[in-house]
Amino acid sequence: MTALARWRSRARRLGEQWTTLRGEWRVERDLENAVAGTGPIVVGPWVSEVGYEVLYWIPFLRWVAAAYRVAPERIVVLSRGGTASWYGTLASSYVEILDHATPPELAARATAGVLKQREVSDLDRRLIAQVSVALGLDQPRVLHPSLMFRWFAPFWSGHETLGFVERHTRYARISPPDVPLPLSLPSDYIAVKFYGARSLPDEPAVRDQLRALVDGLSSRHPVVHLDTGLGLDEHSEYQLGGDRTLTVSGRLEPGTNLAVQTRIIAGSRLFVGTCGSLAWLAPLLGVPTVPVFTDASFLHAHLHVARRVYPRVGGGRFSPIDLSGLTGAGLTVARGHQLAATAQPVS
Repeated sequence: MTALARWRSRARRLGEQWTTLRGEWRVERDLENAVAGTGPIVVGPWVSEVGYEVLYWIPFLRWVAAAYRVAPERIVVLSRGGTASWYGTLASSYVEILDHATPPELAARATAGVLKQREVSDLDRRLIAQVSVALGLDQPRVLHPSLMFRWFAPFWSGHETLGFVERHTRYARISPPDVPLPLSLPSDYIAVKFYGARSLPDEPAVRDQLRALVDGLSSRHPVVHLDTGLGLDEHSEYQLGGDRTLTVSGRLEPGTNLAVQTRIIAGSRLFVGTCGSLAWLAPLLGVPTVPVFTDASFLHAHLHVARRVYPRVGGGRFSPIDLSGLTGAGLTVARGHQLAATAQPVS
């Protein structure tokens, strides 16, 4: 590399670092404005993915509350699906979004591909206004999820280290809610939730692997499928069935569906599912977790965080499985923890 090329490379890196620092200063300024004063703070509304909520948003809020000495009495959380227990003692009030918006509205947002709240949407503004009126809040401060997405963007893009996340989060175990269950559960069971995602696409080879995996699990313990049938997000749920299996599909109400799933997972001996969504929650409930994927290209940062923080809070064992190695070798999972050859290795 010539001296000129080295100089240009250094200049480019310095430019990127300066851009990152300027962005961080702006987000910090906006955060200080959001928590200023002594009045109420509307936190949310959270209508994005479960994984980001439990792995980043809630730990970030705990850090904000500690760093800026924000009392729980000031915080009003807006989320969906009955997730109040996830926030614990962080807030004095929880408002269920599905009391103010319909499931089709949330589903339409997901279907349109708006998965991350990087800006304040019209739906967000409407929900904040409705809740402010309902609770009699006079011009409350708003701590919107877009601030968190901006805050951690340098980490997800590779411009900040894991240490940056650790300095701005506070992780803790989550207690399950005391909500009624829509079915009688076995005394000892495994909770399972598989859905199509970028990390685990709904393809015939993947489906065969998952069906064999569930068959193997159900040969040892009853399996409870957490496929809801509600269609509240963009993910298509696998319908795997199998012997000794139960499902909550068709038994859940939108406004409490996540609360019920949380309680079912908390009572299980093991959670197995797509690497995403509830697979990030289960270890924080103290449940051993096996997240499954075939494409880790979108997961590396999240897996890095998960492997670091779960042991620190006494979380459940987190043991990811990459099925692409099996499919690439022409193997499939079989009962008794064996592998069976099902096809010629993929060239």
